[in-house]
Amino acid sequence: MVPDAASLTSSPAQATPLPPFPQLPPLPSLPRRLSAEPPGWVREVDVVVVGSGIAGLTAALECRHLGTIMVVTKDEVAAGSTHWAQGGIAWVQAEGDTVEQHIDDTLVAGAGLCIEEAVRVLVTEGPDEVAKLINRGAEFDRDLAGELELTREGGHKRHRIAHAGGDATGAEIERALISAVTADRGIEIVEHALVLDLIPAEVDPDEAPAVAGVTLHVLGEGTRGGVGAVHARAVVLATGGIGQIYAVTTNPPVSTGDGVAAALRAGARLRDIEFIQFHPTVLYLGPGARGQLPLVSEAVRGEGGQLINSRGERFMVGKHELAELAPRDVVAKQIMKEMAAAGVDHVYVDGRMLGEETWRVRFPTIWHSCRQVGINPATDLIPVAPACHYFCGGVETNIDGATSLSGLYACGEVASSGVHGANRLASNSLLEGLVFARRIAERLQDVPPPRRPPAQDPRKPGLIDRSVVPALQQAMSRYAGGLRDAAGLDRCAAELAKLAQQTAAEPGLESWEATNMMAVGAAILASARLREESRGAHWRDDFEGRREAWRGHLLVAQDDQQGLRHHFVPAPPMSVDRRPDR
Repeated sequence: MVPDAASLTSSPAQATPLPPFPQLPPLPSLPRRLSAEPPGWVREVDVVVVGSGIAGLTAALECRHLGTIMVVTKDEVAAGSTHWAQGGIAWVQAEGDTVEQHIDDTLVAGAGLCIEEAVRVLVTEGPDEVAKLINRGAEFDRDLAGELELTREGGHKRHRIAHAGGDATGAEIERALISAVTADRGIEIVEHALVLDLIPAEVDPDEAPAVAGVTLHVLGEGTRGGVGAVHARAVVLATGGIGQIYAVTTNPPVSTGDGVAAALRAGARLRDIEFIQFHPTVLYLGPGARGQLPLVSEAVRGEGGQLINSRGERFMVGKHELAELAPRDVVAKQIMKEMAAAGVDHVYVDGRMLGEETWRVRFPTIWHSCRQVGINPATDLIPVAPACHYFCGGVETNIDGATSLSGLYACGEVASSGVHGANRLASNSLLEGLVFARRIAERLQDVPPPRRPPAQDPRKPGLIDRSVVPALQQAMSRYAGGLRDAAGLDRCAAELAKLAQQTAAEPGLESWEATNMMAVGAAILASARLREESRGAHWRDDFEGRREAWRGHLLVAQDDQQGLRHHFVPAPPMSVDRRPDR
């Protein structure tokens, strides 16, 4: 569906002038649910949590007192993105740092689109949630006096980032949370289970749409194998990111946007999905490298590492007051400019001044990744290039994690809580998972009564063939990646529309993933085509810089005709001392 101008405006009561909206090209026709066999078994629980990273496991622990809790995870419980988080987790703790400074850094990085109330919740409630995480067994690196070792990353003006295992923070957090969850016999974990769709609930005509649980496919035999249904009073999506829709990413193979796609098919609103953060420094492994690539954490630059170009020159000095520690969108864009000017496909991180002991102790994960490909970071330059890293938008939620569908909640990377705006501040993501998972549990103090699923799901099913995935990834990377323009986005839409015509004959994991990736890719490129400006992690070569008329949020939802509809909601005025461009 190509939206008309009327569907792209906010309420007439909004006084902020709205930007002119371009006409969207024809987009792929998207199914309203995945083709699959009917559920062969049914389970009843109070809360089902989809995802097993920091957000999902924290949500399960915080919701434990509400009744029966089921955690559904696509692979093994530790296979998600949290395990791969290197840099650390940010919260106010050092002398001289303040809540207001952390809020300010977050708002500036978000390029005018953070929701200030959500940011204040994140920063003020974060310290208590990290303390709870430590009580659950997470062990952060400490100095000889027993104090937490703190570092800086891009966009932070203070040392406020704690880390574990040097650069293995996510792995340590995941270890502690898995231990806590598996020790609680009241939390059931179902591994190797792909959630197919949200189950719509029967509601009165004057009620908001609602969900009654999920359908899922579980690998295995017997009553727990195959397709089943889990009826729940509340569904918490914590499925992580969408990185696999691009050819090169830091995300693990499971990050195919399944939760985002399921929410979209169910009618939930997505927000700010055009803002895809490309991490500036991902280990460059050659022009043929594909899939998940090793991250070279910006904590390396926080410890003194420098960025240099092919001529051996530092190129961030003079481009931003924080130089190599500028926000990620600034650094990534400058790297792309350096690469284009020199006709090369990478630049370098120079960390030779750190010495081998620092590399081995402080950055063991990066050291190992580099040594595996013959690079010694203590003596060699590290070739790096930007790659898809983080989904700044997602399923729209309020500050309690509630979505536009009754009974559906979301937290972590799958959610748009408002804290990241147009560009996430480094090391705020782990904190977000903690804070908003706990807020969902508080919102569910009185678990709503169970809703009745329909006798038959009337939504039109569909399935795209798994063979389209490489071409989809290449199209998204080429035309809807770090640098975009109208002609490229239109070409991407045409390619995706053609690929979507290749339907699958038989349901299966890879075809379900391909269908999810197509839905997410189509929605992202539509929003990217509509936003005619460059802001944060959304860069349009044909629209230099930010435009005040576009300082607001694009919302997208799927309509009954298998198309997309968009709405624009202007952001409130920024307070004078929080201008995003200062």
